[in-house]
Amino acid sequence: MKVHELKPAPGSRTPRRRPGRGIGGKGGKTAGRGMKGQRARGTVPVGFEGGQMPLQRRLPKLRGFNNPFRVSYQPVNLDVIEASGLEEITPETLYASGLVSKGSLVKVLARGEVSRPVTVRAHAFSEAARAALEAAGATIEVLPKPWGDGRPPAQGNALTNR
Repeated sequence: MKVHELKPAPGSRTPRRRPGRGIGGKGGKTAGRGMKGQRARGTVPVGFEGGQMPLQRRLPKLRGFNNPFRVSYQPVNLDVIEASGLEEITPETLYASGLVSKGSLVKVLARGEVSRPVTVRAHAFSEAARAALEAAGATIEVLPKPWGDGRPPAQGNALTNR
């Protein structure tokens, strides 16, 4: 075995380096900061570029777009309807079962199967879910949106700060 083949024992841990603790060993005296100057004295703010406009201020702001008229549904799949054992599925019964949040719009999606005829009332249905429910002999009723036939009311921070 030669000196360059030595390794620490498996599982051993080297102690962390403690810079600025005297002249013995690495990181002593100036502790890797050089001799003088701004960086040696520890007064450089994070992101400072010597007076040049910093990168985080050069980049354009407010990226992207948040649609204030977005309609978000809570999904309910067919396997959830089958497992619930309910004969009539409405947003209120789903809320009572803890499957959707209060006042949310419900959309039925097609994961799973329904083997019994049920009555399903929801705000939206996917095409595959509608076909699967009709094949099982279920009754489908589309509930009206709470805001009527037009587009939903705008929402978001941009509207509350006016």
